[in-house]
Amino acid sequence: MSKPFTTQAEAILSFYKGLTPSFPMPAGIAIMNPFKDVRAWQLSKTFYEKFYSDTRPRRLIFGINPGRFGAGVTGVPFTDPIRLEEKCGIHSDLKRLPELSSLFIYEMIDAYGGVQEFYGDYLFTALSPLGYTWNGKNLNYYDDKDLLKAAEPFILQCIRQQLDMIPTTSEQCYCLGEGENYKQFRRINDKHGFFREIIPLPHPRWVMQYRRKQVKEYAALYVEKLRTH
Repeated sequence: MSKPFTTQAEAILSFYKGLTPSFPMPAGIAIMNPFKDVRAWQLSKTFYEKFYSDTRPRRLIFGINPGRFGAGVTGVPFTDPIRLEEKCGIHSDLKRLPELSSLFIYEMIDAYGGVQEFYGDYLFTALSPLGYTWNGKNLNYYDDKDLLKAAEPFILQCIRQQLDMIPTTSEQCYCLGEGENYKQFRRINDKHGFFREIIPLPHPRWVMQYRRKQVKEYAALYVEKLRTH
């Protein structure tokens, strides 16, 4: 039974604060939980209280898992310290290092109508709300077959908890990544029936690495799909 939260922000922060993964890590792989870092937690708390202090349901957009230079340091998905300050109006003393996915996401958010409008309609999350590293480098949950197997119960638990705790439209969601993330999400959803439809979108990092000259076109594609589905 879901707990009645006063606001979306309270529900979201309660979910993140309660993340306690207990599965065994394969050799050489470490888990990255930005919400255990005091500074990242305070920044994420400030962000969610600024943009989600209401009861309006949001539609969910699932990424892969947090990266070291975006949510890994700010606690906010797809938001590096530069975008957190310049676009969201939240100052930090973090090093102003750019993160590729964040660059694209905020290009798209600007095209959508800005942070107030976008975050009023949508909530970014991830199949794995916690990140992983191998030898100090980012690792996706599906990059290692042993990690994927070990993490899957945690991933399922996180989806269930978010649907239970955070008011949303559970009929439909979006997936960032048209390749492996979408494949794994579809496999999980086909088995457990969380959503009626999963709409895939090109992953921001892929756009920035392979289609950088077409960023505005891909931002427009996002906006079109977000507005029409």
